Amino acid sequence: MADDINTPTPESGTSSQTDDGGYDKKCIFCKIVKGEMGTELLHNDETISCFRDIHPGAPHHYLVVPSKHVGNCKSLRKEHAPLVEKMVEMGKEMLQKNNITDLNDVRFGFHWPPFCSVTHLHLHVLAPVSQMGFMSRFVYRLNSYWFITADQLLQRLNSMS
Repeated sequence: MADDINTPTPESGTSSQTDDGGYDKKCIFCKIVKGEMGTELLHNDETISCFRDIHPGAPHHYLVVPSKHVGNCKSLRKEHAPLVEKMVEMGKEMLQKNNITDLNDVRFGFHWPPFCSVTHLHLHVLAPVSQMGFMSRFVYRLNSYWFITADQLLQRLNSMS
């Protein structure tokens, strides 16, 4: 029943941790989106924001996050699919702006709880995958217990009743 208390929605965030504006004062990504950390925001609007990963796993490594606090990918429901799709589209736009056109050499995905260090939903956008080092290939590995691709998450969400 505790999960019901923290069920995220793009409009309201998680009720037990956020204020009415969807801001969690303990969340590092909420602070980044609000401009409190000095992190360069590559994109920022009411719905989603994008910035570079502080520990890049590839030459281009971006994080796309909801601008309002939303819990991790395991807590999402079917109604969150449009948000995830929008996050992926923003990731593709960031890659295109940086002259990455080969979408066969990119990875879009999420760490599956409990293997995520920040509980604010965040999409990892990595490119080119062919230039990722050994540890990054491990950390962002396909078909693992700890990492799920955006496509796999969308399939999961869309199959919910």
